[in-house]
Amino acid sequence: MKIVVLTGAGISAESGLGTFRDDNGIWSKIDLSEVATMDGFIRNPAKVHEFYNARRTGVLEAKPNIAHDALARLEAAEHVELAVVTQNIDDLHERAGSKNVLHMHGSILLAKCASCNRTWDAPREMHPDDDCPFCHKRTTRPDVVWFGEIPYWMDEIHELLARAELFASIGTSGQVYPAAGFAEIARDHGAPTIALNLDRSDVSPIVDQFVVGPATSIVPEWVEGILRG
Repeated sequence: MKIVVLTGAGISAESGLGTFRDDNGIWSKIDLSEVATMDGFIRNPAKVHEFYNARRTGVLEAKPNIAHDALARLEAAEHVELAVVTQNIDDLHERAGSKNVLHMHGSILLAKCASCNRTWDAPREMHPDDDCPFCHKRTTRPDVVWFGEIPYWMDEIHELLARAELFASIGTSGQVYPAAGFAEIARDHGAPTIALNLDRSDVSPIVDQFVVGPATSIVPEWVEGILRG
């Protein structure tokens, strides 16, 4: 069975990483235009680096939870061909054992040069005066997709959605495009769709089934149901 799973901040929340659009989410406390846009980076690169340095530390100290473990177990099943498309910039899926992961919004653990576009492993802390190891310009930034930028892997994601025999959305609000439209694309190609989230969300009217609850409870139960066949 070909399964495409889209994951959002909700799957990592129980590992201690903050969500974004909930009432107490990150964007309720910080102006996204200051830390998640190229204009904000140009205005105040030190503030942007400070924000992502704190998030990088949080990711490095976090551990995968049983929802991540369940998806890795699903990928390992002989009768399953699973692709995880994640909006998250952490590496908890990989640390849980998932191998087929597409980070459409980049990775907090990678650095990128805004001049030459080369990427490399990010140090724990990045600073505005860091030199790019390739072109040596001081234009290094986190390899994270900001608002107004094109997400990564879109061609590959659309191919996966077109071939999917099941689509699942886990821990995402369904408010941000293009990811918010993935369920509809998969459904238009004939795949059953399901959303698993802590609360009902904007994707609720689109999917065939909606399961409410914490990811560490509902995701392992959903995976076990598939594995039992």
